[in-house]
Amino acid sequence: MTQQPHSTQQPHSTSAGGEEKPPVWNDAGQAPGARGYGPPPSGSGLAAGGAVFAGVLMLMNGVIAILQGISALAKDDVYTRVGSYVYSINLTGWGVILLCLGAVGVVTGLGILKSMGWARVCGIVLASLSAILQFMFLPYAPIWSVIMIAVDVFVIWALAVYDPKASGARQ
Repeated sequence: MTQQPHSTQQPHSTSAGGEEKPPVWNDAGQAPGARGYGPPPSGSGLAAGGAVFAGVLMLMNGVIAILQGISALAKDDVYTRVGSYVYSINLTGWGVILLCLGAVGVVTGLGILKSMGWARVCGIVLASLSAILQFMFLPYAPIWSVIMIAVDVFVIWALAVYDPKASGARQ
């Protein structure tokens, strides 16, 4: 049988005794000396894109938290007063918490976008802390807090699944 020109199968070599030997494949799944694209990278494109999106979300979440903190500090009448709530922190306290969380979030988001290894770990911790604090902030802004908890869960997933070794990121 003749080999078709578009076939990717490598011909077998023969030894001195006339026996056919199968080709020796390298780790990339190619015959020695073969040139080509090779297998796809081991990292998922969704996870790599998700990590970039998580960096953007962390950056935006940080800026919004800073604005939220400033509005809670500037005027106490921006948010409604809550009567008795298990987690009773006044709005000035929430303003300081959100301001600090936002500033760290902006720095972490920039670090994630620059593929820094420390930023990935810090982003997971910060998103976890943000989800807990948004749960505690629920009575003041319920719809916004639920949306931010969902964003934090996505950020945690994207940063936990992302494999920086597959994309050649700096550590």
